[in-house]
Amino acid sequence: MLSRVADAIYWLNRYIERAENVARFVEVNLNLMLDLPAGITQQWEPVVNTTGDLPLFKSRYGIANSDNVIQFLTFDAAYSNSIFSCLQRARENARSIREIISSEMWEEVNTFYYMVKEAAEKGVQTTLPDFFTQVKLSSHRFAGVMDATMTHNEGWHFGQMGRLLERADKTARILDVKYFYLLPSAEWVGTPLDQIQWIALLKSASAYEMYRKSQRRIIPSSVAQFLILNRQFPRSIHFSLWQAQQCLYEITGTPYGNWCNGAERNLGRLCSSLGYLTIEDIIQKGLHEFLDQMQLEMNGVGHEISATFFGVEPVTPASTGSFQSAAQIIL
Repeated sequence: MLSRVADAIYWLNRYIERAENVARFVEVNLNLMLDLPAGITQQWEPVVNTTGDLPLFKSRYGIANSDNVIQFLTFDAAYSNSIFSCLQRARENARSIREIISSEMWEEVNTFYYMVKEAAEKGVQTTLPDFFTQVKLSSHRFAGVMDATMTHNEGWHFGQMGRLLERADKTARILDVKYFYLLPSAEWVGTPLDQIQWIALLKSASAYEMYRKSQRRIIPSSVAQFLILNRQFPRSIHFSLWQAQQCLYEITGTPYGNWCNGAERNLGRLCSSLGYLTIEDIIQKGLHEFLDQMQLEMNGVGHEISATFFGVEPVTPASTGSFQSAAQIIL
């Protein structure tokens, strides 16, 4: 497979998954505002912090209120990680490999892009809940159409790997933001407000119902264990990375448990460490410190994948946040 094709399929899926995750963060925060007690200030800055692009936001918008944050994360064409920009890049990647992907995949991406473009042109805030629901459903439709209409060859595995790595990264980020930034002060820990925010966190990962089926109470350590170490929930960090590793082995043909390049080595080491960790180990180390290290290691995996398979140097983006993609070149 040509490296430009692998690169395009990989980033096509990463950008669509990224758009979905941004929609989740904003939608959950909109709903959270309705449940917060009177007197609690709107907590929009942590949502921007999830992207790693808070300095860029402050330089351009200043105050982190609902209107500014929603515009920045959703419709800002000059911000490379807004939903609109992600769909624009996803469509360009899909267009460059139309002879490789199925026509149904192209139609889904094209329809998805024009839905977001139309919403950006209208800018009607009253329809935002419906808009974010449509973004999530469109992402799910694309994933389903790709599974059903594209041969499960190297290209499909590159796409899956991109989606799974993006998903693991965003789960780590939103969990870190909740633990480290979200509460206004330590005195709120263990209060109903704390419970509301942990529930919002679970909902942002579509994990609330599955968590409640296995746990009766909202316990922070149990929530962290579910989102980090659960081996069956598809949005947990461990599950996503393990599945990405399987895709990587399918691409290279390397026997399981071995490695022949930096991407396999880094991802295998990361999966192995997660396999032997307990939540007690993580809490003892410090949840924030653990998640921060996880994000650095996942970024390292992304860079190794680019260096091993795509062989291109990333274009330096305008935003320097860690939420930025490891490569912006569309060959």
